[in-house]
Amino acid sequence: MAQTPRERARLQTMDEILLIGRRHLVLHGAAGLSLRAVARDLGVVSSAVYRYVKSRDELLTLLLVDGYNALGDAVDLAVGRVPADDFPGQFRALGRAVREWALAEPARYGLLFGSPVPGYDAPAEQTTGPGTRVIARLVGILEGAYIVRHGAGAPAGGAADAGVVPAPGHILAADFRAIRAEWAITADDEALARGVLAWAAIFGAVSFEVFGQYGKATFRDPAALFEVQLDILAGTAGLS
Repeated sequence: MAQTPRERARLQTMDEILLIGRRHLVLHGAAGLSLRAVARDLGVVSSAVYRYVKSRDELLTLLLVDGYNALGDAVDLAVGRVPADDFPGQFRALGRAVREWALAEPARYGLLFGSPVPGYDAPAEQTTGPGTRVIARLVGILEGAYIVRHGAGAPAGGAADAGVVPAPGHILAADFRAIRAEWAITADDEALARGVLAWAAIFGAVSFEVFGQYGKATFRDPAALFEVQLDILAGTAGLS
């Protein structure tokens, strides 16, 4: 169905608001976002902006969704270039895409994975879907590799090594069962624990680099360091 001129104008204005919002993230940070400042840059009175965005919190939500989708698109594009049966290659492509996007968009990455904005609580119904796109992609990679290792008919769940993961009655084992049900996967408890570690470590390594936690002169080639980290994590996650 064709858009009306009014609908096209509204979408164009929303795009402009998001563009200005992204610029303000760079200049002022998430906590410094102001609808008045956005209106000023948009060239309208502040009351006019409220026809499109009701509050600063709504603008933050729009920017979150926009950022999550931009990151998800970058990851999907990178992983999609790797053969479907090359799970180690897909894993490395995912990690590199996260790092490259984060370094190109540090302010947006900071909004997604940095310090929480005081007084703001992201609405789950709007942000969960976009916010889990990358982890959904990672889960698909790890589950695909697990099925190759164990066979499509392998029973779901259970602890592969009782010394590595909690006993079946432990609350963490129940969490793993819930994750298996939610994501419709078969990986056992040890594989899930390793996958969670790989997920946390990818974003931890990226965050350390983006936010300067290594220090300025510690690693002269951070890209090479990240490749080594990806190799270690691929082994940890059972992809080597």
